[in-house]
Amino acid sequence: MPSSPTTREVSLIQMLDAREKRAQRQRELLTLYQKPLLCFTMNIAGPVKNSPLIRKGFLAGMEDIKLQLCRNKLTIVHQETIDEVTGNEAFFVIHGDGFLIKQLTCELEDADELGRLYDLDVILPPGNNYPQGRKLDRQDLGRPARTCFICGAPAKECSSRRVHPVSELQEKTGAILEHALKTRYASRIAELAVRSLLYEVSVTPKPGLVDRLNNGSHRDMDFYTFLNSAASLWPYFNECARLGLNLGLDLGLNHTLSDHTQKPEISLQELFQNLRIPGKLAENQMLRATNGVNTHKGAVFSMGILCAAIGACDLSDWSSPEKILTTCSQMTSGLVAMDFSGLTPENAKTIGQKLYLTYGITGVRGEMEAGLPVVKNHGLPLLEQLLSEGKSIDEAGSAVLLTIIAHMTDTNLIARSDRETQKAAAKTARELLQDNPCPSRAVLEQLDQDFIQKNLSPGGSADLLAVCWMLHFIKNDNKGLQNI
Repeated sequence: MPSSPTTREVSLIQMLDAREKRAQRQRELLTLYQKPLLCFTMNIAGPVKNSPLIRKGFLAGMEDIKLQLCRNKLTIVHQETIDEVTGNEAFFVIHGDGFLIKQLTCELEDADELGRLYDLDVILPPGNNYPQGRKLDRQDLGRPARTCFICGAPAKECSSRRVHPVSELQEKTGAILEHALKTRYASRIAELAVRSLLYEVSVTPKPGLVDRLNNGSHRDMDFYTFLNSAASLWPYFNECARLGLNLGLDLGLNHTLSDHTQKPEISLQELFQNLRIPGKLAENQMLRATNGVNTHKGAVFSMGILCAAIGACDLSDWSSPEKILTTCSQMTSGLVAMDFSGLTPENAKTIGQKLYLTYGITGVRGEMEAGLPVVKNHGLPLLEQLLSEGKSIDEAGSAVLLTIIAHMTDTNLIARSDRETQKAAAKTARELLQDNPCPSRAVLEQLDQDFIQKNLSPGGSADLLAVCWMLHFIKNDNKGLQNI
């Protein structure tokens, strides 16, 4: 493994020194606060105790601990972390019962494969019988001792007898970290993708679209149709994210402790091609959930690519919409030429194909290949501006939808009318935003009635509103993870 400030081998003397410093800090915190102390480290075999991969596992553990304490209404009085070549450490002084805290840490250690790498010590403050404090054991709660993650025998026995070579322990540890983190990240990405679709349909009012107020210009779907559809797409978004994570570009997940794993030989464009069959199958699940109604076909395309792109980015880049959208662009490079090559008036079947031949409109393919400029330059900046100003989700979402309509050629509008009507709708949206970047509800409801009367529905713009929400969510969700 290449050497770095936190990725290099450490000596026994360094580890003993780190252990003594940790014990000293434990004594200081116990004396100062006189409350139970939770000390968190990682069980990492071998001379490499820290790396980008190990630190990601540690951050996941920090999140687990905080959520476990939050669920049980336990207050963290003091917290500090250490990130050194000798490993990651965290100290939590907690207001609560020490035995309950130990019970909660045991649940985390036994919950899944990543928990198997957690080393969670709970120490009670000094008392009459324990002048140095008391470290609680699993046996104090009647729980069995931890087992070896390779053979299942008692872990202490395997460790003391050195049953397994270090290389075997390193390979297993790296495999656990990679699999567990990829599983968690894919699940988180899919969760936020579904949340984005739910926010999109919930934003009210939305001219011509289904929302909480009415069905817009649609007669075959309503608000609940969209809820059913969004719920059905979680497995697909999870699969897209997993495929991106398996690519592992700059993610650090493919640098195992023993450095045996090789990055898969696959390009970003191949990653996109690998999404196409899952995307078609996802449409099947959407139609099953909606009794044959097309609610999210466009979102299956755009959000699926976005989930895969996020997965292919390093965790630190989840806070960078520019990086994610650039990855989307790289994934779909050449898509317009590939999908529209050989088109003639005689063989053009879809509305998108006919619009390309007639006007040169590339639709969502062209938008994605260009890195979704309407999202990057208009939609997302306005969303973040309005939310930072305290505008409601409805106010911000409705305004973002308008700015997307104003700056993008929405082929759904053309399909329901003609090119001139779409241009007029875009002009109206621009004028409304010039008067007020956050138009009033009354103005939006009037525009909604106008769109309904003309049978207009900006479905393509709605899909990109969901993309804006997704980029906003992943950015802020990742900030929380990185700041743990």
